[in-house]
Amino acid sequence: MKPDDIISYSELVAEEKANLQKGMNFGIGKKYSVFLMSVRPGAPYQDKIDTATGCIIYEGHDAPKKAGVDPKAIDQPLTTPTGKWTENGKFFRAAVDYKSGLLKEPHLIRIYEKIQAGTWCYKGVFELVDAKVVSDGKRKVFRYELHPVQKTVFSGRVEVPVTRLIPSEVKREVWKRDGGKCVMCGANHNLHYDHDIPFSRGG
Repeated sequence: MKPDDIISYSELVAEEKANLQKGMNFGIGKKYSVFLMSVRPGAPYQDKIDTATGCIIYEGHDAPKKAGVDPKAIDQPLTTPTGKWTENGKFFRAAVDYKSGLLKEPHLIRIYEKIQAGTWCYKGVFELVDAKVVSDGKRKVFRYELHPVQKTVFSGRVEVPVTRLIPSEVKREVWKRDGGKCVMCGANHNLHYDHDIPFSRGG
């Protein structure tokens, strides 16, 4: 799998060898974690992609739903009621440890972006370089800053970041327009996005 490949949810599960049901998955791989993200209208969290740099701002996740409590009305939790780290806490601690020098290398995270129900885009491997607790105007939320790696080896594969990102809204429109198929051969698997006009010529 290469950055910007389009895959199904079943392919994502097969790649990670885990049935991922939550967005934040600390240490799911031996040397990395996994984030599931979305920048679609109506997405539950305010994730952002900087198309110029490829950097991602990922929002932490809410407390579990409880009867009579709206998770969107309370601060995102660092720990559970029993004092254990939440997924927010695990990633926050990893970022703080890197910034303070306790970790020599930033924590690595593989990111998958949801394009639509059942359809995902593999974004590549990112370094967790910073984490903050900020106010969104109503409550405190976590914001994680991730930078694309320059070169990473997983299972003998070298992954290089995509530096010429196609915006997510463009991907959704192209997917809708082409019916989730290759316009050249009609295939509906092993898909990826590309520029019709080369990037060097303004595409």
